[in-house]
Amino acid sequence: MNNYLNSLFDIAGKTALITGVSGQLGVQLCQAYLAAGCSVIGMDLSQQSSIPEEVDFYRADIRKKEDVQRVMSLVFDKYKKLDILVNNAGVSTFEPFEDRPEEKIDFVMDVNLKGTFWCIQSFVAEVDKGQQLSASIINVASFYGVISPDFRIYTDCGRKNSEIYGATKAGIIQMTKYFAVHLAERNIRVNAVSPGGIFNPASPQGEDFMKNYSFRCPMKRMADANEMIGAILYFSGKAASYTTGQNLIIDGGMSSW
Repeated sequence: MNNYLNSLFDIAGKTALITGVSGQLGVQLCQAYLAAGCSVIGMDLSQQSSIPEEVDFYRADIRKKEDVQRVMSLVFDKYKKLDILVNNAGVSTFEPFEDRPEEKIDFVMDVNLKGTFWCIQSFVAEVDKGQQLSASIINVASFYGVISPDFRIYTDCGRKNSEIYGATKAGIIQMTKYFAVHLAERNIRVNAVSPGGIFNPASPQGEDFMKNYSFRCPMKRMADANEMIGAILYFSGKAASYTTGQNLIIDGGMSSW
């Protein structure tokens, strides 16, 4: 039984390319894939000291198609394969929507939607070039791509979730379904994970916000970044061999109200 379970969840020896590795979830993902025995490639605008030194880091702006193509090509030439792509990079904006300037809207759309598209496009091109038998893409969306934020909880927190963030995350969920269908014949599975509110110990949310969020959430607390890892690793390997086009919401039941 142990051998069977190990074979289901074993992803050792695979290459995992993760975007947004300098963020809270990105660092956790790097650590998880390294612990699972993968070669881990990281992409971001800057390299933070918290990124494990074993990560093969590439500086890139995913809003720029040529940046993404350059990194994907370099990685493929070096590793001769690309097994897993985790589109983790994402941004938001927090000013009141009445004051939202066009450049902030463009910024969020360019990173969250266009950047994800460029990464998928370039990843698939390299997988095709290598004539790989299979690959997996995991997109990090958000439960705010499915539900609207409850603004009553933001009593002492200026980071009120924006409509453009939610719209782009809804777009990522739809893009997941689109590519799951269109890449199925190439045995490339595409799934999404939609986190709920994640507590950030480096920059804690307001005490009232956390209290209000916990009251609103059926599980009575915010998530830890580590609680997203199991689903992402599941989508990466053999255990999810017949799973594609799915969006797994990990929000402590918040979206079930």
